[in-house]
Parts: sequence; structure tokens; C-alpha cells
Amino acid sequence: MIDHVVVGVDGSAPAAAAARWAAREAAWWQTSLTVLTVSAVDAPSVGGAEWRAAKEALALDVARTTRDELAAAEPGVPVSTETSGAGVEAALRQASQDALLLVLGPPTGTLSGLLAGSPDADLIARAGCPVAIVRGSGTTRVDGPVVVGVDGSPTSEAAIGWAFEEASRRHVRLVALHAWQDSYSGPPSTPFVDVGEAEERALAQRLAGRRERFPDVDVDLVVERDRPRDRLIDHGKDAAVIVVGSRGRGGFTGMVLGSTTHALLHHADCPVLVVSRERNGRTRTGEGR
Repeated sequence: MIDHVVVGVDGSAPAAAAARWAAREAAWWQTSLTVLTVSAVDAPSVGGAEWRAAKEALALDVARTTRDELAAAEPGVPVSTETSGAGVEAALRQASQDALLLVLGPPTGTLSGLLAGSPDADLIARAGCPVAIVRGSGTTRVDGPVVVGVDGSPTSEAAIGWAFEEASRRHVRLVALHAWQDSYSGPPSTPFVDVGEAEERALAQRLAGRRERFPDVDVDLVVERDRPRDRLIDHGKDAAVIVVGSRGRGGFTGMVLGSTTHALLHHADCPVLVVSRERNGRTRTGEGR
């Protein structure tokens, strides 16, 4: 059995939606699910012993209630619980080290409550595994495609591998989208159509090896002249999940998440799965198949 899926919950509706999505993901990957709650806060000086004991009891109750609900919804998925006494950041980062996937609710701009469902950019970018942010109700479009953003960056390459695996396990098509530039400033002698065709050929070549490895996955190549974030958000309206790298080829030094990924985390209409790196020199895809 491959590494487990971990979902962070805090008793909130967004976290419950993330948990339901995580259970289905664990079923597709044929692995187990760990429901994680946090009983501590990132500032250990906050509250007294009685307050901390109440937090621990509440965290344990939330974990057990969520476990029971998910076990009933996905009876084929082994579900366990874990309650951490570490701070939120430390607990999530530690849980990601031996996980296949870390699943959380959408960013809310704060880290409060048991788990908050509001991971910051640093956590998403530096987690030990891909991180899925489940927006909305968590009601997955079962027949919707997997959409992957492709820009040639190292994290984009890792995202492509994960996206093929997702599409194969879900038995849906894959949409590989490359918005090849925000604006065209080439010489007048270079027709726009020629540039677009060249980008489409490059995209096909980039996916060729994985298409051979996953012959069961139907792939749509989409090359558009527009901002990547706009096109990915638009395609996300009908998608089961969007898979992206944490950073593209552009951006500013010091940014741990690219602007496209950041926009998706706040505006996509479907779950967003962020892949930050290859692990041990390779992606985690293909294990346990």
C-alpha cells in the first residue's frame, strides 16, 4: 500500500468538505486516510492548562466524528485519527513528510482555531508532499477532466506526472493547458498562428513520454494566448481538479508560490492540487500500481 492521504480538519464546514474529498481521493489511490486535528496553537503561551485540556478534548472529538462519517461514506478506505499537540504549522508540515497527499480547506487569511483550514504559502510550497486545497462544498465533478497547467518549469513537470496519474485513476480525460504568453511582442514577420503552432508542438513533445506510459488517458492539448491564471480558472469551472506546480517560470525572487497558483487557491471553482517538487529525484506517481 502506498503512503496515506492526510486531511486536516477543525470542525468547520470547509474542513468537512475537504475531508469528504480526501476520502474519495484515498479510494481512487487505494490507500488509507488519516484525519488530523491540532490541539495546540502556534503560540504556546496562549491559554492555561484548563484551556489547553479543553482544546485537546475538542480536537479528539472532531477527529473521531469525522472518522466515523468518512468510514460510512467510503467503507473501503481505512480511516484513522491523529491529534497533534504541536502548533498548526509544525503539525501540518510533519504530517506531510510521509504522506502521499495533504488535503486542506481553502485559505482564509488566518491561522486560528484547531486547524483553521488556512495554510499559508510557505506551508504549501515546502510541504513534504503535494497539497490539495478543496474549495467550495467539496462536491467533486466525478466525470470532469483533470486540468494541468504546463509552462516548462520543474514543478510543472512534476505536476504533469501527478495529473496523468489522477486522470488514470479517475478514468477521466486530461486537459493539458499552456497559455504560452501574456502578450505577444515578437517581430511583425512572425505570424501569431506560427507561434501558437510551435507552442502546441512543444507541448505535445513535453507530454509524449507520459502519454506512452498512460495509454488509457485521453489527452486534450490546449494552447491559448492569455494569462495562465485566467485560462486555468475558466477551465476549472468544469474540472474535477486542477493540478499545478507551485511556481512557474516567472515570478519574483523570494516568492514561494507563483502568482498563477496563488490566484487559483483563491478563485478556482474546483479543488487545486499543488505539486512543489519531485521527491527523491522522481514524482510519487506510479508507486503501488
